[in-house]
This record gives sequence, C-alpha cells and structure tokens, in this order.
Amino acid sequence: MHIETERKFLVKDDSYKSMETASHRMTQGYICRENGRTVRVRISDDKAYLTIKGPSSNGISRMEWEKEIAAEDAKDLLLLCQGGLVDKIRHIVPFGGKIYEVDEFLEENSGLTVAEIELDSEDEFFLKPGWLSDEVTGDRRYYNSYLSRNPYSTWRQP
Repeated sequence: MHIETERKFLVKDDSYKSMETASHRMTQGYICRENGRTVRVRISDDKAYLTIKGPSSNGISRMEWEKEIAAEDAKDLLLLCQGGLVDKIRHIVPFGGKIYEVDEFLEENSGLTVAEIELDSEDEFFLKPGWLSDEVTGDRRYYNSYLSRNPYSTWRQP
C-alpha cells in the first residue's frame, strides 16, 4: 500500500503551459465517498484506473491503492458513480526537480485550475513557481470528490 503525500495550490495564470511536457484529458467519478475515504474510477486518455484512498488526518498524507483496469470496464463503472463526473486536462510540469500536476478543470468546474505536487515526506522542501497562488492543501472544497457533487460553477464567487 502506498502513502500519498501531496500539497495543493490554486494557479493564478496559464504561464505553466510553456513549461509542460505532457497533458492528458481525464474523466473521473466516485463510486463511494464516506468519512474521507473514496473509491474513484478514472479514464485518462486511453487508460483507466480504479483507486481507493483512505482518510487524511492533516490533508497532506493518506493511504492510496491504484490499479489499471480495462477502459471498457471503467466506462461501465462510471455509470455507477454518485454525483457528477469531473472532466479536466492534467498538465505535467517539471519544476525545481519535482513534477507539478496542474489540473485545468472543464465543464461545470471550468475556471478552476489547481496544481498538486507529490512529496517524499510532509516536511520536504520544494520550490514554488511564480504561477502558484494560495495553498489549498486540506481544503476539501478543492478535492475532486467534492467538485463532482458541488461544481465550481455553483460556488458563490466573490
């Protein structure tokens, strides 16, 4: 079992796109969401995955189990998902010796862009590029499972 340790930030502009090395279209949904635990189905380009995540006590680290599954099975499993689906483009952006995964949300979550960086430990030092904005690590509103039920377009904007 893998422990995922990541930090999450809002993105203030699209200057990261000039640094990206790849991008992937993703559609995902949630079969189960309860007490911080999730069962997710994701289709990324032509590959599909089933992921189970455990709860997090601090918003930074949690247990994660992921297996590749047949794309046809994933399409069927998406029909079982609760709430809406999340569509996004994931941009892979190397910076400071690490990889930022920048999610540009589409459809009902359009207008939201979030960057994640996976770390080896919770206190690991990492460089922050200028296109990052506020840190939202641990803010459940920015979890994909939350966005599938409460799309960004329905949030009260300041």
